Amino acid sequence: MTVTANKPAARLVRGLTALVHWFDTDYGHQDLAAIRAKPDRVEIVRVLPFLFLHLGCFGVIWTGWSWPALALAAGLYFVRMFAITGFYHRYFSHKTFHTSRGAQFLFALLGATAVQRGPLWWSYQHRHHHRHSDEPADVHSPHVRGFWWSHIGWITSARNFPTDYSQVRDLAKFPELVFLNRFDSLVPMLLAVSLFALGHAVGEWFPTLGVTSWQFLVWGFFISTTVLFHATSSINSLAHLMGRRRYETGDQSRNSLLLALITLGEGWHNNHHRYMSAARQGFYWWEIDISYYLLKTLSWTGLIWDLKPVPAAAYVPALRGAPAPTPSASQSSHA
Repeated sequence: MTVTANKPAARLVRGLTALVHWFDTDYGHQDLAAIRAKPDRVEIVRVLPFLFLHLGCFGVIWTGWSWPALALAAGLYFVRMFAITGFYHRYFSHKTFHTSRGAQFLFALLGATAVQRGPLWWSYQHRHHHRHSDEPADVHSPHVRGFWWSHIGWITSARNFPTDYSQVRDLAKFPELVFLNRFDSLVPMLLAVSLFALGHAVGEWFPTLGVTSWQFLVWGFFISTTVLFHATSSINSLAHLMGRRRYETGDQSRNSLLLALITLGEGWHNNHHRYMSAARQGFYWWEIDISYYLLKTLSWTGLIWDLKPVPAAAYVPALRGAPAPTPSASQSSHA
C-alpha cells in the first residue's frame, strides 16, 4: 500500500522538477552519470515548450501581417542565426577566433534569444557530437536513430538535458556565461515582452503601418524563432543525409549549398568536420559562407581577432571520396 500510495507523489515530484528545469536548468543535475544512463525517449514535459512555440505561429490567423512585421521576423532570423553560427558554434564550441570578455557575453546574450538553450550546453553537446559523429554515442545522428530524432527528438530526452561543465571548463570559468546557461529561458522571455511592447509603441506612433503588439509578438518571436530552430536543426539531420562529400571524415557529414544559404554558411558541413578549427566553412570562393564574411568584417573593427584560417592541406585534391591529408593535431582539435 505504501509503494502504491507513493507512486502519484513520485510522479508529482518528477513533474515539478521538470517544470523547475524550465527556469533553472542546473537544478537536480548533480549525478550526471545516472542521468546519462537513462533510456532515450521523448518526454512530454520537454515537448511542451516546442509545442507552445509552434502553436504560437498560428496566431497569425488573427494578427495578420504587415511589412514591418515581416521585416522584423526576417531581421531577427538573420541576426540570431549569425549569433548561433558565428558565436555559439564557431566561437564557443570551436574557438576559431578570439574576442573580449564583454563581446563574448553580448553575443552569448544574443544567441540565448534564439531559444536553443544556453551557450555552454550548446557547446558541450556540439563538442560531444564531433567526438562521436554518426557513432552510437552521437545523440543526434540520423544514421543512429533516424531523421526526426536527430532533428528534434533528442532535445526532448531527459538524458540530453543537463550540461556537463567538465567538458566546457574553458567557458565555465566565466560566471556570467554560467548564469545565462543556467537560466536560459529568461532571455527569450524578455525578448518576447520587448517585442510586444515595441509593437504597441509602433502602432501608437505610426498607426498607418497597421502594426499591433500581438502581430510583432507572433512574427518577431514565434514565427521567426520556429523557422530559426528548424533551420539550425537541419544541420544535425539533413547535413548528414543530403549533399556531397569532399573529404573522408569517418562520418556522413555532407556539403549542401541550400543548407549553407539558410544557415549563413553552416551547410558546408563536410568541410567543417574535416577542419573544424577553421573560422571559415566555405573553403572556396563559390562556397557562400555569410557567417564568415560577417566575422571577417567584425575583425576589421577590432571586436574579434585571430580568425583561424583554412589550412593549406584543405586545398590538396580530395574530391570524389579520395582521402584528404591528415591534419595536424592543432587542426584536429575539437575545441
